[in-house]
Amino acid sequence: MKILVTGGAGFIGSHVVDILLDAGHQVAIVDNLWKEGGGRMENVNPRATFYHMDIRDAALAEVFDKERPEAICHLAAQHSVKISTDDPAHDAQVNILGLINILQNATRTGTRKIVFSSSGATYGTADKMPVDENTPQRPESPYGITKMATEWYLRFWKAMHDLDFTALRYGNVYGPRQDPNGEAGVIAIFAQQILLNKPVRIDWDGEQQKDYVYAGDVARANLLALTRGGGETYCVATGYGTSVNALYRGLVKHVGHEVEIVRAPKRAGDIYLTYFDCRKAEKELGWKAEVSLDEGMQRTVEYFKKSLNK
Repeated sequence: MKILVTGGAGFIGSHVVDILLDAGHQVAIVDNLWKEGGGRMENVNPRATFYHMDIRDAALAEVFDKERPEAICHLAAQHSVKISTDDPAHDAQVNILGLINILQNATRTGTRKIVFSSSGATYGTADKMPVDENTPQRPESPYGITKMATEWYLRFWKAMHDLDFTALRYGNVYGPRQDPNGEAGVIAIFAQQILLNKPVRIDWDGEQQKDYVYAGDVARANLLALTRGGGETYCVATGYGTSVNALYRGLVKHVGHEVEIVRAPKRAGDIYLTYFDCRKAEKELGWKAEVSLDEGMQRTVEYFKKSLNK
């Protein structure tokens, strides 16, 4: 199958590209390599065709004319909650107008399906745990709002233009290639800090829990969704919450030494407990998380050891 991966030079997107190529698909990547977005040339699989381009660009039409993708894995996004709050217009331009540019070209050139990387951020603070596909979506940031709005654009496009879709709502994704700088995942930040023997900051009491899912497992969900789950949304996570304190202890075990912990107050908007019910994905996509948190942290530490020459 010919597949276009938007954001395919990014952290999650590059893992999606790898698994698609390994499965025998023909892959093209569109990524603008925005410094705040995580796209890096070193993440680009040489077996894929790469286009250095923003999804908002009019020239995207030329890519569609040339590649004629049968399916799209759409991961390109303004992904920072902070940036979305500071500059909601930019967030909407990328996540909404960029999406519409993709959808219009997909319809024009006969693309059959789009697999969309949505987010648990669309839920905001849920009333009860675990979160599932029927949990009310009450996003608390422009980023969460645009991710939720995308799901509704996809439903409209399917009804109006018969473009099929599957939306995947991720938990907290971690693993190799995650940028440990800026607004990154705590596992990447902690792994680098501990390897460099620098302090780590733990907010609140450190017992707040999130559902951490390995990037390779997320990539496999994208692969399966190419041919399954039409018109549906799925939670993609592990079903378990893990505290920040437990993450620190686990990473210390894999690195082999402790570092200073700097305690800090609760961050505005931080949620104390989130984990997901992923039984729908298991039943309908044949997907469930396979990489344990301990194994995933070990792989992540090994990646950062190599990148830091440790």
